[in-house]
Amino acid sequence: MIKAVTTGPLEENCYLVQLEPGGRLFVIDPGDSPADILAAAAQIKFSEAEILFTHGHFDHIGAAAAVAGKLAVSHCYLNTADRELFFSPDNCFPPYIPAPASLPPPEKVTDEIDFSEPAVIPTPGHTPGGVAFYFPALSALFSGDTLFASSIGRTDFPGGSLPDLLNSIKTGLFVLPPETKVFPGHGPTTTIDREKRTNPYV
Repeated sequence: MIKAVTTGPLEENCYLVQLEPGGRLFVIDPGDSPADILAAAAQIKFSEAEILFTHGHFDHIGAAAAVAGKLAVSHCYLNTADRELFFSPDNCFPPYIPAPASLPPPEKVTDEIDFSEPAVIPTPGHTPGGVAFYFPALSALFSGDTLFASSIGRTDFPGGSLPDLLNSIKTGLFVLPPETKVFPGHGPTTTIDREKRTNPYV
């Protein structure tokens, strides 16, 4: 099960993912609009909830405190390379969006976290600690702001690197099965095959 909730003025995509009915619920990038995320989660029966962050930018973490509190989230996962960004008071979009407050403390993303899926794919470039989450059973990749439909993530923010981003896409994402569905941090879904064939930036 995959349910998308588009959040906030930057139209960030938060995803609710469940591998089996009644099982663990993964909340990927709760960026804004916590009421909408919680309303979507209320329609799902689950045993426990965990938050996965693809990276630390404000528009992907802004609703984390509200969502974690209401869903009694057991763990939040973030690559440690983005921890400083996650808590930075400069992680904002003034004067419209302040830095997120009261954020739940994140844990390091590793291949040894307490679930067999998703696989965690390091994708530095948009941010130093960016990752993507790949669920083989769902043939689904959650790419954050690394790969979009016909586009790629920005690298002009502090810590960004275009060579790193392109390498992440080519060596980390484009090696996945071509039929893999890509669920990006903004915009419509796509597939690995389509982006390999038509993405003008890669």
